[in-house]
Amino acid sequence: MPVEIRRHELGRDLAAFERAGFVVFADDPNWVPPLSMVLRERLTPGKDPFHLHADVALFTAWKDGRLVGRMSATVDRKWLSTWNDATGHFGYFDTIDDVEVAEALFAHAERWLVGKGMKRVNGPMSLSAVQEIGILVDGFDTPPMVDMAHSRRYQGALAERCGYVKEKDLLCWRYEAGSEINARTLKAWESICSLPEVRIRSVNRRRLRNELGIVMEIYNETWAGKWGYVPIGSSELDKMARDLSLVLDPDLAFIAEVDGKPAGMCITIPNLNEAIADLGGSLFPFGFAKLLYRTKVRNPKTSRLILLGVRESIRKQVKRYGGLSAAMYVEVARRGTAKGYRWAELSWTREDDAPINLGIRSMGAKVYKTYRVYEKQLGSGR
Repeated sequence: MPVEIRRHELGRDLAAFERAGFVVFADDPNWVPPLSMVLRERLTPGKDPFHLHADVALFTAWKDGRLVGRMSATVDRKWLSTWNDATGHFGYFDTIDDVEVAEALFAHAERWLVGKGMKRVNGPMSLSAVQEIGILVDGFDTPPMVDMAHSRRYQGALAERCGYVKEKDLLCWRYEAGSEINARTLKAWESICSLPEVRIRSVNRRRLRNELGIVMEIYNETWAGKWGYVPIGSSELDKMARDLSLVLDPDLAFIAEVDGKPAGMCITIPNLNEAIADLGGSLFPFGFAKLLYRTKVRNPKTSRLILLGVRESIRKQVKRYGGLSAAMYVEVARRGTAKGYRWAELSWTREDDAPINLGIRSMGAKVYKTYRVYEKQLGSGR
C-alpha cells in the first residue's frame, strides 16, 4: 500500500504526532521521551511565542494502517528577515527505516514550503535553530542532553537518499569533571581574576527576567551574522525566564562584569533529561513528584553549557581582557566540579569555528557527538 500522509492541526490534533516518537524509538534505550506538556506547548500557538513569527505544518506518515513517522515544516519570518534567503525548515524527522516513508514526508513538507514561497529548505530544526537541531550522525551510544536531539542510525542516510546534502556539522563536547586544564588556560583565568575591575557574579534568580535580558543582549551582539543566528525577542525571553526558573542552578549561570557593566556571560543548565528519562513523557500520576525530587533533592549529575559569549568591545581589548572567555570556561568547570557534577556537555559549536573549538579543546573536552544539518534547493513543486 502507498504511504499515507496526514496533516495535523497545531494545538489540537497532536496525539498521533507525539506518539510517532514512541513508535520510531520504541527499542532505542538512549531515546529520552520529551515531557508531553512541553511538546504540546511548543506546538500550540498562544503558548509558545515562536508562533508569533512563524508558520508551522505538522505531518505524520502511515503505512498499512500503521503510524510510521512524522515531520514538521516551518517558515520562520525572523529567519527570513535576518538572512533574506527564502529558506524554510523541516523538523521532527523521525521515521522507520523506510525510504518510501521518508520520501512521502519530505514531498509533503517541500510542497507546503514551496507554496509559502520558499526556494530552499534546511534542517532538521524542531522548530527553530535555538531548539533541537540536526540529525545525529555520530554518538548514538549515549542519551541526548536537554534540548538536544536524538536520531536512529539510518536517519541521515534516508535524508541523503531524498536528495539532501550536508550544510553544516555541529559538534558536542564532553568535559569530565576534574579534567586537566592546560597551563595557558589556567593562567588566563588567574590573570582575569586578578583584575580589580572584573567581577564574575552568579545570575540573580529573583531578577531572572532582567538577568536574561542582559544575557540575550550579549547573545544578540556576539552571534549576529554567524550561521544559524536568529535574534531572540522580548516575548521569547519571557518564556525562557519561566522555563529556566524551574531548573536553573545559579552557581552555573553567571555574568562577567567590567567596571560594573556586563561584559560576558556563561549559562550552564542541569541536564533535565537525566531526571525525565524513565517518565515516558508523562508527569502523571507520580512523575511530577519524581521530577521534583530528582531536580531539587538528588540533583542531576550532568549539565549542559548552552551559552558563552563576550561583548565585542571587550574582545577588542585583547591585551587586558583577551583571556575572559577562557576564564569563564575555567570558572564554570570549577563551580560544577565543586557542586558534584560529574561531566558536562558543551554544545553546540560549528565545525568550522576554529577559535571556539580550540578554546574548548584546551579545557580537556573532547567531541563525543556530531549533529548534521542538511539542505536542499526547492524546485517549483513536487
